[in-house]
Amino acid sequence: MSGTDSGTDSRTDSGTDAADALYERLVAFVGRSAATAGAGRDPVNLPMIRHWCEAMGDTHPAYTGPDAVAPPTMLQAWTMGGLSGHTGRSSAHEELFALLDGAGYTSVVATDCEQEYLRPLRPGDEIGFDTVIESVSERKTTKLGTGHFVTTRTDVRAGGELAGTHRFRILKYAPAARPSPKAEKPRRPRPVVNRDNAGFWEGVAAHRLLIQRCGDCGSLRFPWLPGCAECGSREWDTVEASGEGTVYSYVVMHHPSFPAFTVSEHSADAAGPYAVGLIELAEGVRMISNVVGVPYDKVRIGMPVRLEFLRVDEDLELPVFRAGGED
Repeated sequence: MSGTDSGTDSRTDSGTDAADALYERLVAFVGRSAATAGAGRDPVNLPMIRHWCEAMGDTHPAYTGPDAVAPPTMLQAWTMGGLSGHTGRSSAHEELFALLDGAGYTSVVATDCEQEYLRPLRPGDEIGFDTVIESVSERKTTKLGTGHFVTTRTDVRAGGELAGTHRFRILKYAPAARPSPKAEKPRRPRPVVNRDNAGFWEGVAAHRLLIQRCGDCGSLRFPWLPGCAECGSREWDTVEASGEGTVYSYVVMHHPSFPAFTVSEHSADAAGPYAVGLIELAEGVRMISNVVGVPYDKVRIGMPVRLEFLRVDEDLELPVFRAGGED
């Protein structure tokens, strides 16, 4: 798609004169040279061809071996100047961009390119090129914003012979005003539920904290696992935790601040640090969860806690532990 055909004319009566005056200055750049007698930084070579093909996943045999040619789509790559630029570059491009920047069109996005191939490029070919500003569109309105499409044409030569033409089109634009996004309550990531732990989350949904019990040796285990760490048995059933426990260890989360993970006495979305505890249940197993009911800096090892279930959004409840063992 041609950039000059994209978008719609956004001119209004009040801005017509200013827009026309700017456009007259812009079209004065059409036909000006942006690079004359530019030289490729490197001749066409097999290492660059190999890197290109590996990046693109192109395994065509024409690009390897003693009779290799360069992939046609590499046409622009041989003219790139890198961070240090290349010889033969004029100031026309910078002057055009400065004019657009001054008019408020400070953002830029590449929109499309067109290439024409006239002869294959082979390892050893020395690359020369000339670049001209081919067109500047009238003011256009796009979803990104209002601006002007600028098209440059680069004629690429190998050994003085025209090998191909590359047209590159960008949009210099003033970003469109966007409505402020509607503030939404941050959502916690969903827990990973699989065949090994689905029973645990079914219990949570029913406000029951279920612990696995080995069907052979009777060992309790948490988190849920497909087999017993003590005897290796794959047989198991569950027991329901009483909900009593103590803080075995804990950390206080300060930074970065993720509102979806903060917990206060009454809410799952209060700002500020929060305590995450390793809770030793009365049954002897340990689990990680939030400690609520006291400020984060009042949590202590050995503090008694009691299970409760906290709804953090419309379809997720989590087991947490309230300090003090209060009901």
